[in-house]
Amino acid sequence: MESAIPAHLETPRTRHKRVPDDYQPPYPSFVARYKPGVSRVVMAYFGVQHRGAVSAAATEALAEISRLFAGEGGPTHCDRAHYVDQAGHANIVSVAYWDDIARFDAWFAPAREAWTGASRDGIGTFIEVLRPAVARHETLFSSLGRPEGVAAIAEGMSGEVQEHAYWGGMRDRIPLSQTDPMSPCGNPELIRDGARLRVKAHDNLCLIRSGQDWSDTEASERKLYLDDVEPVLREGMDFLRDDGLGIGCYANRYMQVLSADGKASEKSYGQSWWRSLAALERWAESHPTHVKIFGAAMKYLSTLGPSAKLRLYHEVTVAAADEQFFEYLNCHPKTGMLAAVETAVA
Repeated sequence: MESAIPAHLETPRTRHKRVPDDYQPPYPSFVARYKPGVSRVVMAYFGVQHRGAVSAAATEALAEISRLFAGEGGPTHCDRAHYVDQAGHANIVSVAYWDDIARFDAWFAPAREAWTGASRDGIGTFIEVLRPAVARHETLFSSLGRPEGVAAIAEGMSGEVQEHAYWGGMRDRIPLSQTDPMSPCGNPELIRDGARLRVKAHDNLCLIRSGQDWSDTEASERKLYLDDVEPVLREGMDFLRDDGLGIGCYANRYMQVLSADGKASEKSYGQSWWRSLAALERWAESHPTHVKIFGAAMKYLSTLGPSAKLRLYHEVTVAAADEQFFEYLNCHPKTGMLAAVETAVA
């Protein structure tokens, strides 16, 4: 049994784990392992927002970001997903990951100008970037063999880890939690730069990407997931999207991953911005919407046992103030972190 925290990031604890040292989790889970020389990673969300059918301008923008990703200094891994937001706008988000900050910085300056530097006919564009120290970040996977998200740029995966299957495991997997409560400080502020709107968030903003992959499931398991689990998950995701601000969730997207040809795949993920890790933990542990999700998932997994082929994963980051960048052009006021400063936008 390994610790989720890599050996080179272990420090004497001043804040204790939620479980004793001899805790044995009831089922296996795994985390991504980066090369020891990787001190920071980059996760960058490039969004296109439009109403109705995909326009020529949206198609052109998507082709442009693909070209930028494929160019010099581009990401090690990227994927693309789609969702319809609370204002009825379709959003297609291309997510890219780097493990080399210098390479990203050289790539990002011209890419930013290309993406949010000029208006496009009838569409909005946005950029949301975190570049956290690896000590501020954790991942978790229910199975091996198919890394998703930021784990796709890791060197590999761990063996079975101890810190999971209990409330507080998410925090205990973040190396910084050994000594720091990671409490938020300050409030989001809006910065206007011509037509561009930037959001300056605050220290210890939290991001979670939590995904599901049912592509390996067979008929009966697929029906059980799509009929009994997915609707409950969607209900919780819709609550966070529409009413999350009251519990510390600035914005939530429930995304369907797109395949290389642009068609919907059998993968989805929720992606949300939170005021703090503590706010995310409170929702996960006690809010009725997540209690219902957890109950549906446990019933599903207890019914199928080890034969379950559904793959689950997540990545969680608690970012310092200087590790964040949010910029929006011609997007509605509830888009991403604009929702945190909506009155100022309006």
